Amino acid sequence: MPKQTIFLTILTTLILSMICSHTAKAGDDVLHLPLKLALEAPKAKEVLNPDIALYFAGQKTPSHSDEIGTYVSNKKTNSAFKKDEDACNWVLLSALISLQERAVKEGGNTVVDIESFYDKQPYRSATNFECHAGTIMAGVALRGTVVKR
Repeated sequence: MPKQTIFLTILTTLILSMICSHTAKAGDDVLHLPLKLALEAPKAKEVLNPDIALYFAGQKTPSHSDEIGTYVSNKKTNSAFKKDEDACNWVLLSALISLQERAVKEGGNTVVDIESFYDKQPYRSATNFECHAGTIMAGVALRGTVVKR
């Protein structure tokens, strides 16, 4: 086998090994990020339904006449070549949209007591949300109670 072919084979093997080990190491970084930045971003104003109010765990909620049910939204997004915060903020909005859509479907108009619920582990905060970010994927899971006020 010519030396050039051997060199290219070794080089290709090394590059593939580095890529695979980096991807395998893509594990989750657990981030607790401020809700305020995501919710006040222009994109949030574009995509969230203003008719379905959202209240996070620990926030004072309006009185409501009917508790419809508690639901989970688990969303993922591509985070390759993105800042963790950007990917996490986007996937948070996706999870909130899903909760709002569920509220509409169930006849509610508010989602209360929203908490992070990644891997079914609650993280309750009125000011932050939990995001798991890796090299290629970011994820947010939320649990909230749909009510009618």
